[in-house]
Amino acid sequence: MHGSGIHHVTAMAGNAARNRHFHAALLGQRLVKRTVNFDDPSMWHLYYGDASGRPGSALTFFPWPGIAPGQPGDGETVETAFRAPADALGFWRDRLEAGGIVVTRTERHDREALSFTDPDGMAFAIIATDGAQDEPAWIQDGIGPGEALRGFAGVTLGVPDPEATAAILREILGFRLLERGADMIRLVGNDDPATTVTITVSNHGRSPRLGGGSVHHVAFRAIDDATQAAMASLLQSRFAITPTEQRDRNYFRSIYFREPGGILFEIATDAPGFAVDEDPAHLGESLKLPPGLASRREEIAAMLPPLEPETA
Repeated sequence: MHGSGIHHVTAMAGNAARNRHFHAALLGQRLVKRTVNFDDPSMWHLYYGDASGRPGSALTFFPWPGIAPGQPGDGETVETAFRAPADALGFWRDRLEAGGIVVTRTERHDREALSFTDPDGMAFAIIATDGAQDEPAWIQDGIGPGEALRGFAGVTLGVPDPEATAAILREILGFRLLERGADMIRLVGNDDPATTVTITVSNHGRSPRLGGGSVHHVAFRAIDDATQAAMASLLQSRFAITPTEQRDRNYFRSIYFREPGGILFEIATDAPGFAVDEDPAHLGESLKLPPGLASRREEIAAMLPPLEPETA
């Protein structure tokens, strides 16, 4: 399928100001959009990414004050990984540890990596990637072009039957097999060779409980509406899975379904992007609402938790 790859990853968080500090200030991602959960406008929906929030770089959160921690289970995203220039891992280890984050040096598929969790317990890795320094990046004080994160290196999914999940990725979402092990399948997007999906065997014996640090869903790319419609048709004809109707999310158009392992998948269009309602030079600087909520701006703004840390 043309346009294959990861579009965005959406997760649950607790304190909104803490979430913004970690992902924007510490990890150096750009806050490209501050909007609300369209289904519950009392809750922020914060989008982080590179300079434009291009598909494949967007990490989004629903911060929910007081949310209980998520509980691991069978059928969930267990790690989200970023790409960084090959020589940048020392910088990131020092920066994260200076920020009070416990970091483990490890490997991901023969590449050096750092693993850590954010303040809500969401698992991340930063993977050293040759050529990443040549990709677009959001540059800010303290994080130069030789260090800045360059979008997703991939996600790791934990399901009871990796083969069933892999079939969806291959036949519907445009991925191809890269590696197969005794308890692991690794795939890569046909049009996005820098990003992989690793599927591992999960045997918790229970379903996950969504909470702080949990990934709510993983979204995969469709270059346009026609490609998305073709994916939906194939999903129905080959797997007897009927996705939702298309939903307009302002910055992309989406359909949703649960893959055989129970993980919520989204197929999102590349267009129109985050500049549809904001100057590209000022992305994420003000609250943006969809037309159906615009008349409630004052009410909604008063309900939303602050994004700035409290000061004494």
